[in-house]
Amino acid sequence: MFNLNNLLRPHILTLTPYSSARDEYTGKVGVFLDANENPIGSTTDTGDYNRYPDPHQWAIKHRLAPIKGVRPEQIFLGNGSDEPIDLLVRATCAPGKDNLLIMPPTYGMYEVSAAVNDVDIIKVPLTPDFQVDTAAVLAAITPNTKLIWLCSPNNPSGNLLQADAIRAILEAADHSLVIVDEAYIDFANTSSWTSELDKYPNLVVLQTFSKAWGLAALRLGMCFASEELIQVLNKIKPPYNISAPTQTLALDALAHEEEKNEMVEQILIERQFLADNLRSLLSVEVIHPSDANFLLVQFEDAKGMFEHLIEQQVIVRDRSKVKLCDGCLRISVGIRAENERLLSVLQTFTNVSITPDDLPLGTGEEATKPELV
Repeated sequence: MFNLNNLLRPHILTLTPYSSARDEYTGKVGVFLDANENPIGSTTDTGDYNRYPDPHQWAIKHRLAPIKGVRPEQIFLGNGSDEPIDLLVRATCAPGKDNLLIMPPTYGMYEVSAAVNDVDIIKVPLTPDFQVDTAAVLAAITPNTKLIWLCSPNNPSGNLLQADAIRAILEAADHSLVIVDEAYIDFANTSSWTSELDKYPNLVVLQTFSKAWGLAALRLGMCFASEELIQVLNKIKPPYNISAPTQTLALDALAHEEEKNEMVEQILIERQFLADNLRSLLSVEVIHPSDANFLLVQFEDAKGMFEHLIEQQVIVRDRSKVKLCDGCLRISVGIRAENERLLSVLQTFTNVSITPDDLPLGTGEEATKPELV
């Protein structure tokens, strides 16, 4: 039986959180002489930011909750997803004693946060087709395994992890938090694990405004979990971790969900366009299936191709040294002009005789989905 109190570091249970001025008085009207703010205004022409923001971002949470199908009390907002990643480690893992489990290749910040906090790391690689080795994961869990990280769609491979594997881990690991990082979920044809929060008290789901919502510069991440765990994260976070401008812009974005969905559809069309055209290049060996806004592509000479792209100021990510990603470059989906530029530069490296007129295979509506390896 899962018990969050047994998972937390003992001192977290008795920790008295910092009480900010905006915790003690939550009203919007009054003469504010409680927070030592500048009463005159701000030294900027873009607006007044002299008052502290809502430390719990309730306006965003109340607007976000119905979109995500959760309760506002099940939401934590952080400075990118990196903040809840770090807070989860600090809340649960005693340095030099506890451990967390990751499944490489995966998002690098899980390992970085563990290293910063002096927490041991158990690594159970994904299978060659980038799926969870469920039996190996369950065998690797120890009594001191506090966190189990699953990235789905996975970064850098781009694929969804099998739901049955995630469910098996959730049900078996009843003394660990199981975190499903869904940074790329908007690009996948599946529902979010947020719908399972009430069923699994050990489930945590991460999402972000950086990808589909187009707000990477704001650094705003979402964490969904039990109300009990969200209260713990609020207890240990910095008092004002989300700035007022970020909160204002996020609220504006949430009023334009339809526009977000339209951008996602456009990116999916361009992902198809890229995959179709990459298959025609002799230098391309494998295009891995993607449920994200990028493709992991294996090249015959990844190092040479990466250097050639850099020389032409086309920037992709070299993942060839990452486990299971030998010879692979990770290519983010761009707009049509950027994707055509990429393909053109790739052709100059391989000397494949394809004219620019041969490049577009349509908008994606009439193109058939390629058989990706």
